[in-house]
Amino acid sequence: MSKAKWGSLGLSLLIIIALVVWMATGEIKVASDQAPDQRNAGERPLTSVQVQTLSARLYEPGLLLQGQLEPWHSVTISARVAGTVESMAVDLGEHVQSGQALLTLSDDGRRSVVERWEARARKLDADLAAARRLRSNNLVSQSELLNLQSELAAASAELVAARLNVSHLTPRAPFDGIINGKTVEQGSLVQVGSSLFELVRIDRLKARAQVPQQSVSEVAPGQGVRVDLLDGEQLNGIVTFVASAADPQTRSFAVEIAVENPELHRVAGGSASLRIALPEVKAIFISPAYLSLGDDGRPGVKFVGQDNQVVFQTVKLLSVSTDGAWVTGLPDEIRLITRGGGFVSVGEQVRPVDSAEDRG
Repeated sequence: MSKAKWGSLGLSLLIIIALVVWMATGEIKVASDQAPDQRNAGERPLTSVQVQTLSARLYEPGLLLQGQLEPWHSVTISARVAGTVESMAVDLGEHVQSGQALLTLSDDGRRSVVERWEARARKLDADLAAARRLRSNNLVSQSELLNLQSELAAASAELVAARLNVSHLTPRAPFDGIINGKTVEQGSLVQVGSSLFELVRIDRLKARAQVPQQSVSEVAPGQGVRVDLLDGEQLNGIVTFVASAADPQTRSFAVEIAVENPELHRVAGGSASLRIALPEVKAIFISPAYLSLGDDGRPGVKFVGQDNQVVFQTVKLLSVSTDGAWVTGLPDEIRLITRGGGFVSVGEQVRPVDSAEDRG
């Protein structure tokens, strides 16, 4: 056999031996008919969330409205008889008492008219008395007696009217108040109906506002009201009237509030914020940052419930400010999720970590 043939045969044997060794020692991957052991998947650690325990407290909610302040009483005092202003008893800005004279108009013979009718009435009264005595003796007819009675009644009526005209010469304040306007001066000629003064009472004010139709059922006469003025001062009031029918244009209900103003703040005619106190309810105070919207678009919060499962509960907002929000609709005590709520879903079991422990 030639050397060339022996070399070819040796190379073939070497290749066969190498294949046998590779097959004996190489890694053969075979598909498994069984699923891998699931114990590792069940042992995945629970997601940790930071919680804060909050408890419900009694809270007095309030209905916030924008209102208009007015004097408790405001009236224009007008002349009831014609005449010339002879003297002024008060001036602008003065405090007056009920019944106090404000000015005096010229007499123009009105007291003389009173005296004339007084004399006429006295004469007729005497004639009637004499006629009654004569009537008892049938010396005066019944018609003459009735005629005297009629004349006396007419004279008495004229006397009352004449005296009333004299009383109108000195217009008086109908209530305690402040002279807020004056349209006459001494020497002015006034006619019946001419404006003389504007009198206002501001130791008590009247606030008017409109209550939305969805909130009117919560408002009733007698409820307390806090009035916040534009200068930061506060006054107290009480609801005195709630309309029984809504305004057809705004669909809101008119409300009136009596506001005590003992220091006589000059706020009548201005606006103010009104907070009508509503009945106390149990509520929880939380940061607005922890409020979120549910699938129905209503606000709610996430907290850890029983078995450490995540719960989302919608709430009713009683008041919201930069400091926090008072809400109802939650259990009396909750473990509010303050961190990690965005990484867990409702119904998921979690590991709650109290915020105080986490800081420690």
